[in-house]
Amino acid sequence: MRHGFTTGACASATAKGALTMLLTGQPVREAEIWLPAGFAHTFELIECEWTAADSAQCATIKDGGDDPDATHQAKIVATVSWTDGEGIELDGGVGVGRVTKPGLQIPVGEAAINPVPRKMIRQAIQETLDEYGVNRGVRVVISVPDGEEIAKKTLNGRLGIIGGISILGTRGVVVPYSTAAYKASIIQALQVAKAAGCQHVALTTGGSSEKSAMRLNPELPEEAFIQMGEFVGFALQHAKRLGMTKMSLVGMMGKFSKVAQGVMMVHSKSAPVDFGFLAQVAEEAGGSQALVEAIQGANTASQAGDLAQEEGLNTFFDLLSANACRHAMKQIGGGAVIETVLVTMKGEVLGRAELHGTPD
Repeated sequence: MRHGFTTGACASATAKGALTMLLTGQPVREAEIWLPAGFAHTFELIECEWTAADSAQCATIKDGGDDPDATHQAKIVATVSWTDGEGIELDGGVGVGRVTKPGLQIPVGEAAINPVPRKMIRQAIQETLDEYGVNRGVRVVISVPDGEEIAKKTLNGRLGIIGGISILGTRGVVVPYSTAAYKASIIQALQVAKAAGCQHVALTTGGSSEKSAMRLNPELPEEAFIQMGEFVGFALQHAKRLGMTKMSLVGMMGKFSKVAQGVMMVHSKSAPVDFGFLAQVAEEAGGSQALVEAIQGANTASQAGDLAQEEGLNTFFDLLSANACRHAMKQIGGGAVIETVLVTMKGEVLGRAELHGTPD
């Protein structure tokens, strides 16, 4: 699949292009920068123009490759101007969020331009100044015209990044369907929760289960709700590492039946549902032989749950939740409280369990 480029790489290229215009007095159409991934790439630049006698701007369209990213095709703009001082000033303009909560890599009050993109932009600016033998103060403002609208598709608001998107990237390139980006967002959300004073977090597999978690835990602040996706074990381990004392897992049959089996990466392709295991749990819960056999031959975990509900076997869901708690506790090595809540798509509680202390 085709790789793409990060917002940070795009911002660096546009900043270099705009500065080159100031230095040469000539329009530019492309800019080459060195990426942390270990190679150079040339970006096509658009809308390059002088905005004042001492100010120029360039834009590029972010190509996310084959990665399903909210910022794919976003316009990234850099405006560069001379200053009376020394060094390189960097800020965010329209559509770049501003940090309002502690716990992120950027201090409160500053533009949400992450450390690696900041370094990339400064490096591109300094190398260009050196190339032309110029020693002057430079101000760079990164903007994303549609950034505020794009940010609605992200978790920025939850993280306290207000007014637009973040300028991100650690390698300059976007790997299609990379798990690294999602894992990084989980850690970031947990860090914000810690900075907000949360010791109890609710880990959910998506938006629907998160809504259920919020209804079940109205006393928790919004920072405490973390969408972990398929990365159950990863989220649990980092929650424990960051000092959380209670982790509530809230989800539905499809993925949490796998957690009850001991699977900590619950993507559909990572591990199949073990219907023999679910049938065994139904038997332990006191289900009829007909139910046990029906679950053994079920097509999906949700269907198995429906069959148990039809028989009124509520203990089936409590046993699944208890198994999930036990495996989750083993995953973190004890030392915290683990709660598991199984819910329906409508948010109804099917079963729940809570475990304190250490694994068996």
